[in-house]
Amino acid sequence: MVIKIMPNDKGNPPGKLAEAELHFTEGHLQGLKLIGFAVWERRNGPGRNVTFPARNYVVNGDRRSFALLRPEGDNHAQERLRDLILQAYSEFASQVAVAS
Repeated sequence: MVIKIMPNDKGNPPGKLAEAELHFTEGHLQGLKLIGFAVWERRNGPGRNVTFPARNYVVNGDRRSFALLRPEGDNHAQERLRDLILQAYSEFASQVAVAS
């Protein structure tokens, strides 16, 4: 799997740093990609956060979100993926900083 980072050059919405995609390079998912990840600057305090692909829906006027990528049994799987995406973003940001 390769993580592709696309910077948010427009700065809209505020705090969104980049979008991320997972490109599968081996196995049954080879040639496919999973989109919908985003890297955000934390609102309160230093650091960054990653949001996962989700669908919004409304129930009785309340807006809710349905996660499209969920852990099957290992609740730490999302944390590992979040860490990998944040690492890929840090490497991308470092390369951009060196290039400028």
